[in-house]
Amino acid sequence: MAGVLNFAQFLGGPDSVQCEQIFPSTQRILNYNFARSIAGWTFNVDYQTLVVDTVAFNRSTQEPNFANSTIIGCFPSAVISTASYVSVVSSPSGLVNITIPGGLYTGPILPDARANVPILVVGVTWTDNSTPVQVNTHRWAFILNWEPGVTPGSPTNGAGYTVISAS
Repeated sequence: MAGVLNFAQFLGGPDSVQCEQIFPSTQRILNYNFARSIAGWTFNVDYQTLVVDTVAFNRSTQEPNFANSTIIGCFPSAVISTASYVSVVSSPSGLVNITIPGGLYTGPILPDARANVPILVVGVTWTDNSTPVQVNTHRWAFILNWEPGVTPGSPTNGAGYTVISAS
């Protein structure tokens, strides 16, 4: 019997990797509460879309299973403007809202795709002002689902797609 592999295990990442299914137009606000002063901290948000050859789903829970998945390609990485999308709500309390804007991936998606699935990976990194400086990152993996307005098709035919070969 095949095992279940979540996205953090698939990428070899820590528990700080979250995975959700969304539409390309979805905008998400991530609310961080560091529960201490974040004066002098800096933030960086970047993203890249990976394409996975196949993704299975648990029929009962609808959770993705990456046990038989392989990353077959990617699109160029980019940075999300911290001036526009990172809002420090309260520096003394450590409250920060980070907006992940919609439309970061604009290529084709196969409707009801289980093959050639685009996954938008967003990295939220913060650097504190301690000595030595501490740098931490959370990664958010968003499995992109087709929606009206998105070109139906394989992401492997999208502009900027790069094949990753296992040579």
